[in-house]
Amino acid sequence: MEYSVAREGGTERPFSGKFNKHFESGLYVCRCCGAQLFKSDAKFKSACGWPSFSKSVDNDLNIVRLKDTSMEMERIEVRCKQCNAHLGHVFDDGPKETGERYCINSCCIDFEK
Repeated sequence: MEYSVAREGGTERPFSGKFNKHFESGLYVCRCCGAQLFKSDAKFKSACGWPSFSKSVDNDLNIVRLKDTSMEMERIEVRCKQCNAHLGHVFDDGPKETGERYCINSCCIDFEK
Protein backbone atom coordinates (compact mmCIF):
# COMPACT_ATOMS: atom_id res chain seq x y z
CA MET A 1 0.00 0.00 0.00
CA GLU A 2 2.70 2.50 0.99
CA TYR A 3 4.61 2.07 -2.28
CA SER A 4 1.52 2.37 -4.48
CA VAL A 5 0.49 5.58 -2.70
CA ALA A 6 3.87 7.28 -2.18
CA ARG A 7 5.54 6.29 -5.45
CA GLU A 8 2.64 5.65 -7.82
CA GLY A 9 0.30 8.44 -6.67
CA GLY A 10 -2.38 6.18 -5.23
CA THR A 11 -4.75 6.90 -2.37
CA GLU A 12 -5.47 4.93 0.78
CA ARG A 13 -9.09 4.16 1.61
CA PRO A 14 -10.88 6.94 3.54
CA PHE A 15 -11.04 6.53 7.33
CA SER A 16 -8.48 3.68 7.18
CA GLY A 17 -5.25 5.53 8.03
CA LYS A 18 -3.67 5.38 11.47
CA PHE A 19 -3.30 9.16 11.71
CA ASN A 20 -6.87 10.07 10.77
CA LYS A 21 -7.94 10.37 14.44
CA HIS A 22 -4.46 10.97 15.90
CA PHE A 23 -4.07 14.28 17.78
CA GLU A 24 -0.92 13.93 19.93
CA SER A 25 1.45 16.87 20.10
CA GLY A 26 4.43 16.48 17.80
CA LEU A 27 5.60 16.58 14.21
CA TYR A 28 4.54 14.70 11.09
CA VAL A 29 7.37 13.78 8.72
CA CYS A 30 7.68 12.11 5.33
CA ARG A 31 7.74 8.34 5.79
CA CYS A 32 10.13 7.94 2.84
CA CYS A 33 12.84 10.45 3.78
CA GLY A 34 12.02 12.02 7.18
CA ALA A 35 11.49 15.58 5.90
CA GLN A 36 9.42 17.72 8.28
CA LEU A 37 5.96 18.31 6.82
CA PHE A 38 3.31 19.31 9.39
CA LYS A 39 3.13 20.31 13.06
CA SER A 40 0.36 18.80 15.16
CA ASP A 41 -1.05 22.24 16.00
CA ALA A 42 -2.02 22.58 12.32
CA LYS A 43 -4.01 19.32 12.35
CA PHE A 44 -7.78 19.56 12.60
CA LYS A 45 -10.81 17.27 12.59
CA SER A 46 -12.24 16.87 9.13
CA ALA A 47 -14.94 14.60 7.78
CA CYS A 48 -12.98 13.84 4.60
CA GLY A 49 -11.51 10.55 5.90
CA TRP A 50 -7.81 11.48 5.78
CA PRO A 51 -5.57 13.44 8.17
CA SER A 52 -6.14 17.15 7.53
CA PHE A 53 -3.79 20.07 8.20
CA SER A 54 -4.35 23.81 7.78
CA LYS A 55 -0.71 24.59 6.97
CA SER A 56 2.63 22.93 6.38
CA VAL A 57 5.94 23.48 8.16
CA ASP A 58 7.53 26.82 7.22
CA ASN A 59 5.18 27.68 4.36
CA ASP A 60 5.77 24.57 2.22
CA LEU A 61 9.48 24.30 3.02
CA ASN A 62 9.42 20.59 2.16
CA ILE A 63 6.32 20.44 -0.05
CA VAL A 64 5.85 20.86 -3.79
CA ARG A 65 2.43 21.65 -5.27
CA LEU A 66 1.54 20.23 -8.69
CA LYS A 67 -1.55 20.50 -10.88
CA ASP A 68 -3.37 17.14 -10.94
CA THR A 69 -5.99 16.52 -13.62
CA SER A 70 -6.44 12.80 -12.99
CA MET A 71 -9.85 11.27 -12.27
CA GLU A 72 -11.48 13.89 -14.54
CA MET A 73 -11.10 16.70 -12.01
CA GLU A 74 -8.61 19.45 -11.31
CA ARG A 75 -6.82 19.35 -7.96
CA ILE A 76 -3.51 20.39 -6.44
CA GLU A 77 -1.31 17.44 -5.56
CA VAL A 78 1.26 17.78 -2.77
CA ARG A 79 4.56 15.91 -2.87
CA CYS A 80 7.61 15.84 -0.63
CA LYS A 81 10.17 18.31 -1.97
CA GLN A 82 13.06 16.14 -0.75
CA CYS A 83 12.14 12.71 -2.21
CA ASN A 84 9.12 13.37 -4.48
CA ALA A 85 6.78 11.07 -2.51
CA HIS A 86 3.09 11.66 -3.23
CA LEU A 87 1.49 12.85 0.04
CA GLY A 88 -2.04 13.80 -0.97
CA HIS A 89 -3.79 16.99 -2.10
CA VAL A 90 -4.49 20.50 -0.84
CA PHE A 91 -7.94 22.07 -1.13
CA ASP A 92 -9.26 25.59 -0.52
CA ASP A 93 -11.97 24.58 1.98
CA GLY A 94 -9.92 24.62 5.17
CA PRO A 95 -10.21 26.63 8.41
CA LYS A 96 -10.41 30.42 8.24
CA GLU A 97 -6.81 30.79 9.44
CA THR A 98 -5.39 29.72 6.06
CA GLY A 99 -8.38 28.56 4.04
CA GLU A 100 -6.41 25.45 3.11
CA ARG A 101 -6.95 21.78 3.88
CA TYR A 102 -4.00 19.50 3.25
CA CYS A 103 -5.61 16.06 2.84
CA ILE A 104 -2.76 13.60 3.50
CA ASN A 105 -2.44 9.82 3.22
CA SER A 106 -1.47 8.34 6.62
CA CYS A 107 0.73 5.72 4.98
CA CYS A 108 2.99 8.48 3.60
CA ILE A 109 3.77 10.13 6.95
CA ASP A 110 5.28 9.21 10.31
CA PHE A 111 4.83 10.93 13.67
CA GLU A 112 7.58 12.18 15.99
CA LYS A 113 6.95 13.40 19.55
